[in-house]
Amino acid sequence: MLFNSYAFIFLFLPVVFIGMFWIGRYSNQLAALWLALASLTFYAVWDPRFVILLLASIAFNYSMGFSIGQQKVKGNDKHAKYILTTAIIINLLLLAYFKYANFFLDSANHLFDSRFPALNIILPLGISFFTFTQITFLVDVYKGIVREYNFVHYLLFVTYFPHLIAGPVLHHKQMIPQFVKPETYQINWSNVAVGVSIFVLGLGKKVLLADNFAEYASPIFNLLNNGAAPMLIEAWVGILSYTLQLYFDFSGYSDMAVGLSLMLNVHLPINFDSPYKATSIIEFWRRWHMTLSAFLRDYLYIPLGGNRKGVFRRYVNLLVTMLLGGLWHGAGWTYVIWGGLHGFYLIVNHFWREVKQKFAINDSGPITQLFAGALTFLAVMIAWVFFRAGSFSAASTMLSGMAGVNGISLPLGLKDHLPSDLLMFHLEFNGIMPLIEITGEKALFDITLGLIIVWFFPNVRQMLVAYKPTWEDIANKPTPATLPKNFLARKLSWQPGALQAWLIGTVFVLCIFSLTKVSEFLYFQF
Repeated sequence: MLFNSYAFIFLFLPVVFIGMFWIGRYSNQLAALWLALASLTFYAVWDPRFVILLLASIAFNYSMGFSIGQQKVKGNDKHAKYILTTAIIINLLLLAYFKYANFFLDSANHLFDSRFPALNIILPLGISFFTFTQITFLVDVYKGIVREYNFVHYLLFVTYFPHLIAGPVLHHKQMIPQFVKPETYQINWSNVAVGVSIFVLGLGKKVLLADNFAEYASPIFNLLNNGAAPMLIEAWVGILSYTLQLYFDFSGYSDMAVGLSLMLNVHLPINFDSPYKATSIIEFWRRWHMTLSAFLRDYLYIPLGGNRKGVFRRYVNLLVTMLLGGLWHGAGWTYVIWGGLHGFYLIVNHFWREVKQKFAINDSGPITQLFAGALTFLAVMIAWVFFRAGSFSAASTMLSGMAGVNGISLPLGLKDHLPSDLLMFHLEFNGIMPLIEITGEKALFDITLGLIIVWFFPNVRQMLVAYKPTWEDIANKPTPATLPKNFLARKLSWQPGALQAWLIGTVFVLCIFSLTKVSEFLYFQF
């Protein structure tokens, strides 16, 4: 079931909301169970068969976690670690089978000229997220962080529908204390108002912005993957549109998840914090898919040695972590290249920081920061080419187009007005975007508007930070983006009132009329 669908907004959500708070008047435990069963129903709408897989994974990891806890109580750390290691391996093997089996077989066929047939495997929706969430639970039990083993709460922790399909990756300590509180199951109209506002703004990002940019990006990349060679303007329209589509799509989902959860009095951790405002790749990964970044840092980079074993080993660990992070996003070599690029970027970024420190270089000036932000954005965008392209050759063709190697297409009317010296370049006068039937001027206007929003406007959490919408707000955990103090930020700060209600209502109505062309969130495929 999609958040951006009539069935979810007008049927599922009202039934879950009313049922939870009505049952909560009599029993908090039953209300939590109702929410868990509703979450399983939410998952079952996609494919009921995989509910069995999800429940089997939950039962296995709950029993493993309980066993680890029992061994820790008895002082048997060795046995506890053995159970932990075994459980993690089984979780990763399950994930590898469903997500990577055909990728490994296909790669083996290419490398060794073998004939292994492809397996008939359907990727279960959200398997990466519920697997990683449960791995964090197992590790937290081993570390002694988890001491509550109520199965209903655990079931809800894993299946909780706002996060189940595309994150964030949750920690037991973030969610269980909220599920235990009696006030969670009593209506808080302030949370409902703020939650509805966040949900509608996220819905607007998805329906009105992300899906609009998809209409530019998808045709260009589809033609690219079929062998076409986009020229300069087409290539830049394609990659800028995809860069903005992915931003508003994932940002929209993250906001909708936070808003939905807040309506139910549960604060989710922030997962998206204006990443295109970053002035370094290190900062970008502290803002983009923040819970996954933290997971890779805590459960992969640090166990590999982190920065504790010298500079060279640190760089190797960074590269390995990002290569595996790329593979997590998709079973394909283009995702591995994307992860490798980000690993390389991080190595360069850390090296530059060491150079700055050694030679006392000050790069905090406004011009330098502007250049750093532009360079970071360009590096991220180049990596997105591999993330979106269907093959390495397609990505190379796209990069050639961005560099003008494939030619430059200009409006026909300019042919007789340009200096003859320019005609030596590979110019074609057949419209600025001959590959696709989209008005180039409209695309450029929309892209410019999208860039203004992501670079200069406060994000949704910043607009509502006074109402503590996320887990970080109630836990007093700092995040990279602080509330800007400029005029625009002050004007866009959310306050309860007639004007805000009218604006949110207007956005909601526009979204409802646009839901006839429902599309999945991009991160559903990961």
